[in-house]
Amino acid sequence: MTKQVKLGIIGLGNMGTGHARNIMDGKIPDIALTAIADIDPARLQWAKENLPEGIALFATAEELMASGTCEAVLIAVPHYEHPTLAVAAMKQKLHVMVEKPAGVYTRQVRKMNEFADNAGVVFGMMFNQRTNPVYRKMHEIIHSGSMGAIKRTNWLITNWYRTQAYYDSGSWRATWAGEGGGVLLNQCPHNLDLWQWICGMPNKIHAYTHNGKWHDIEVEDDVTAYVEYPNGATGVFITSTADAPGTNRFEVMLEWGKLVCENDKLTQYLLAENERDFCKTSPKGFGSPAVTVNEIELEGENLQHVGVLRAFADAILRGGKLVAEGQEGINGLTLSNAMHLSSWLNRAIELPLDEDQFLDELNKRRETSRLKETQAVHFDTSGSYGSKPVK
Repeated sequence: MTKQVKLGIIGLGNMGTGHARNIMDGKIPDIALTAIADIDPARLQWAKENLPEGIALFATAEELMASGTCEAVLIAVPHYEHPTLAVAAMKQKLHVMVEKPAGVYTRQVRKMNEFADNAGVVFGMMFNQRTNPVYRKMHEIIHSGSMGAIKRTNWLITNWYRTQAYYDSGSWRATWAGEGGGVLLNQCPHNLDLWQWICGMPNKIHAYTHNGKWHDIEVEDDVTAYVEYPNGATGVFITSTADAPGTNRFEVMLEWGKLVCENDKLTQYLLAENERDFCKTSPKGFGSPAVTVNEIELEGENLQHVGVLRAFADAILRGGKLVAEGQEGINGLTLSNAMHLSSWLNRAIELPLDEDQFLDELNKRRETSRLKETQAVHFDTSGSYGSKPVK
């Protein structure tokens, strides 16, 4: 039999359960689920009743890591614990996959990355949206330079709709002490990662985050941010968990036209002439270069979480390439931290971020935060990322 990676899942909440089901359904042939850890006895009982016999069950992550039952772990617990558990696993020489976000604040994530650099293990981030052919093609076109330099980026991403029941499904959710943030820390790590992966990192951010604007929560559920890039380009990022129906439109304006991603389609508006050259040389006061509009043909499947885990196993077994290296998680988190800090201080924030100042401000909010008294509810997350069932 072909060797499989023995994987332990730490945290059997919504995401951990989804990953376990994907493995049990045979969607990641190179991975064998051998262990589960969760501090909630009810989740371990669920695992005992719903997963095959022989999977070791543990009440703590530390017990799982020391058990010898696995050679890799997938960390799917509340955000603050991601870096701590990742480092603990690396110390045991276990390969690590971390659910998004990489952590809550960059200082902690930076220390995790520094440890990972010399740990000698495979370290990946669950940035499953990078498997989407639309975003892969945008990345390819923009990084090829064929459309010139970026002039402006706009992402209106409000189709992360969530109900009050969602926020009430766990005592840690939507609290500064338990989750560390709202839509920026829970839903938008995917978009913030894609934004910087495709367009690069800005150097200045001015944002407005609105806490509990649409839900009974402590943290932000509505955000508008303006950014500036080193080459003079600008960008706007708008998100919310209260728009129904929501919108997901990602537009990048470049010297040779623009790319528009919407409704799972990528449309290219290609100019006949570089706009900068046309602007400087055209004798006409009006008009613009001729434009050709095409829907870009996409390649490959949108494998989402399954694709990330397949690549993770391939990296361990055969030295393959990860969908996202673990160390890349700090980039999108830097954007999120900067947006929060900008709103809290009501001023623009220049990167690199003052990590100590951010943590001081976050801790002020954690001190007055209260975990909710609620019974944990687990939702089925299948199909929530726009992916079709994977065989």
